[in-house]
Amino acid sequence: MQFTMMKISSTAGNSTRGASALQALPHEGASTKDVIASIGPKVRQLRRQKNFSLQQLAERAGLSAAAIHKIERNGMVPTITTLMKLAAALNRSVAYFVDEEQAEPAVLIRCDERKPVFTSKERLDLAGISGPYGHFFMAGAVANVEPGADSGPKHMEHPGEELIFMLDGTMSFEVEGVEYMLRRGDALHFRTDRPHRWGNPAARPARAIWMALRST
Repeated sequence: MQFTMMKISSTAGNSTRGASALQALPHEGASTKDVIASIGPKVRQLRRQKNFSLQQLAERAGLSAAAIHKIERNGMVPTITTLMKLAAALNRSVAYFVDEEQAEPAVLIRCDERKPVFTSKERLDLAGISGPYGHFFMAGAVANVEPGADSGPKHMEHPGEELIFMLDGTMSFEVEGVEYMLRRGDALHFRTDRPHRWGNPAARPARAIWMALRST
């Protein structure tokens, strides 16, 4: 699985090359596009952690709920003034939203310090549990997968490996034509250069540790 934001480079039959569920957190050398793309998910995650509705956050920040909704979904890039208001309302520094991680030999991520990982997939929230992907070959996240969420109608293919460990709920994975139904405590490890896709067919959310190793 690729962890940087990628455009679809080619398609063949029902397979999509270069697409993935997980995306990289901004890291040293990250593009401006990557940094901007990470702002919305960070706002959404903090709002949910604090149990604020869109309207409640809007009132605290002096902004409209519609504007915050657009920012969370990356439909609008906030101005520095807007970002300052959101940072104050969420009790964070502006740097939290635009900071690029520095290279370290070991990275500790506390439970309450997980940063959201940007993903283009709907109904999928990812909280990072790994260091900057630009300096490590492996990356991972705690995945919250809403009912009906999936990777899309086309299979994905890209270099690397993935390992999923189910914490709660049910998820289905199809790898090279074989379907695997994962439940709490189950794990699935597969090469991502094989056609694959995933989904949550159940009526309740699923939660999993989702790890990916890029090709070396």
